[in-house]
Amino acid sequence: MQKTNFSRITYQINNLLFGFLSDTWRSKSVGIISVLTGYFLFANFATKFISEGKNELIMVPIIIVFIEIIIRIKPSSSSRFYDLWSVVDKLRIGAIYAIILEAFKLGS
Repeated sequence: MQKTNFSRITYQINNLLFGFLSDTWRSKSVGIISVLTGYFLFANFATKFISEGKNELIMVPIIIVFIEIIIRIKPSSSSRFYDLWSVVDKLRIGAIYAIILEAFKLGS
């Protein structure tokens, strides 16, 4: 097949949307477990702070800074720390999902 611009674009879109299907079972299962663990931990963490109502003004900026640090320190895919960063990033995604779900539960 000839490498046209259209074929390159469709390949990139396909890889972006369905690239996770070509991963190994190990990476898929670690990713799913990391997302679910991040959701579980942060849902409990958020529920605790909602019930207590203390230190919200201090904890929210700390959480935002921590999430931004995780996003910005992405190593290259050939680095030996990439797998660890990938797990931490999936934990972050699960935590953000928990926050959004709690916000919908509270109706805000």
